[in-house]
Amino acid sequence: MVLLLRKKMIDLELVFKLLIKSDMETISFDRLLLKTAFCCMASDGEIVPKEVKVIKKLCEKSPVFKDFDFKKEINALICRLNSNGKDFINYYFSLLKDTDLSDDEELALIDFAVETIKSDKKIEYTEIKFFKAIRHNLKVSNEKILAKHDDIEYWLEDDIKSESNIDKLISQYLEIANLPQFESISLNDIEMLKN
Repeated sequence: MVLLLRKKMIDLELVFKLLIKSDMETISFDRLLLKTAFCCMASDGEIVPKEVKVIKKLCEKSPVFKDFDFKKEINALICRLNSNGKDFINYYFSLLKDTDLSDDEELALIDFAVETIKSDKKIEYTEIKFFKAIRHNLKVSNEKILAKHDDIEYWLEDDIKSESNIDKLISQYLEIANLPQFESISLNDIEMLKN
C-alpha cells in the first residue's frame, strides 16, 4: 500500500513537472511581462492600488499587449499566488530562467520591474533582492540597463557569484517574504487614483 502511494506521488510529481515545462514553452511575452510586474508588486507582501495603476498603464503603452483583458489577467495571477504562494514565485523564476529573450525583450522586462517597484514611492529591501534575482536570470548588460535606469546602479551591484548563489538568493527572498492572501482587484478603485 505504501509503495503504491509513493508511486502515485512520483507519477503526480512527473505530471506536474511536465505541465510546468509545457507552460514554460508556450508562455507569450506579454504574459511574461505582466507576471514580472505582478511578482515585483507582490514581492514586498503588499498590492497597492497605485502599483496596479502603473502596471495597467505600462500594459496600455506597450505594443505587445493586444486584445488583453487586464482585470482578468491580474486577478488570475492573484488567484494563482494565493493558492500556490511561494511555489508561484519559484515557478516564475524557473520560467524566467528557461525563456530565451532578446536584449530588447529583457530591457522591456527590466522596465516593467523597475517601474513597478518604484511606483508606490517606497522601495523595500525585499523588492531590491527580488529585482537582483530577476537581473541574474537575464543576459543583458548592466550598461544597457543603466542607460535607461541610471538611478538603480546599487540594485545591480554584484552579490551573486554562481548559479547556486542565485538559487540561494531566491530561497532567502522566499524565507523573508510575507505573501498574504490578496483580494481581487477592482479597476474602479484604480481609475479613481490621481497621478
